[in-house]
Amino acid sequence: MKALITDTEVREPHLERHLLEEAGFEVSVAQCRSPEEVIAAGHDASALLVQYAPLTAEVFAALPQLRVVSRYGIGVDTIDLAAADRHGVWVSNVPNYGHDEVPTHTLALLFSILRHVPFHDRKVRGGVWDFQATGEIARIADLTLGIVGLGRLGRFVMERARPFFRAVVAYDPFLPEERWPEDVVRLGLQELFAASDAITLHVPLTPENQNLVGDALLARIPPRGAYLVNTARGGLVDLDAALRALEDGRLRGLGLDVMPGEPPRLDHPVLHHPRTVVTPHVAWYSTASVVDLRRKYAENVASWARSGTAPNAVVRGC
Repeated sequence: MKALITDTEVREPHLERHLLEEAGFEVSVAQCRSPEEVIAAGHDASALLVQYAPLTAEVFAALPQLRVVSRYGIGVDTIDLAAADRHGVWVSNVPNYGHDEVPTHTLALLFSILRHVPFHDRKVRGGVWDFQATGEIARIADLTLGIVGLGRLGRFVMERARPFFRAVVAYDPFLPEERWPEDVVRLGLQELFAASDAITLHVPLTPENQNLVGDALLARIPPRGAYLVNTARGGLVDLDAALRALEDGRLRGLGLDVMPGEPPRLDHPVLHHPRTVVTPHVAWYSTASVVDLRRKYAENVASWARSGTAPNAVVRGC
């Protein structure tokens, strides 16, 4: 059997190679950026381990020997799941890593923009030493935090942030009432944007919520303005709409760890706006989380080789 690591940011994937070879695979590594490159490199692979390389319907049709795919991370929006299902291919992800890193990075972005830390840093470096240079700063204890998505990561943020805020409200249509946390007000999405002073996103990217945060939703923010943080998926936020909201004051600050296209266009005005802070999709990262993630996504494929089933399956193959 052959396994292809389609693309990786790891310089030497020795850990993955060792786990896969132990399970009986011959392993090769590529840096595919297109479906055509995946097809060429994976022509004889029964397993693909993918980070960002797109696995389209054309990929699955062109690789009839492919039996299992493992995604390096949680999101599977770069994989055509319906095509995988039609071709009987197992698709797994790694849902349980970065449990501490993503929420703590979210909180770092959230508190930094609420306290104007990066905005003041820019002013000081430009020669301005004035505590009022970036405008009014509200007391966090007087603010309402809105959380979109109360899964594992959203709940962690809620639990850690709750003592700092006057109130916490949340939106999650999939969480049953019996599991709804106490002291968190359940609101509709538009109601949440109208009620919140700070908003953080913790939902997956699906075709239905592409550009979820656009002009219509941002228009619900009251005149006092609000702050927005996204450490989930870049496609959730329409960057052009966010820029308009920054310019007219509806968004008082924007913290982004993810972008619709990564790396983003360097000339996009959002990157250069004085009230944004952008990090390079690093919320998940720590030395420990990298090892955890690398091991788990390789083990998805190794387990399939040994048992015929893949853990963490989002598509069950045959």
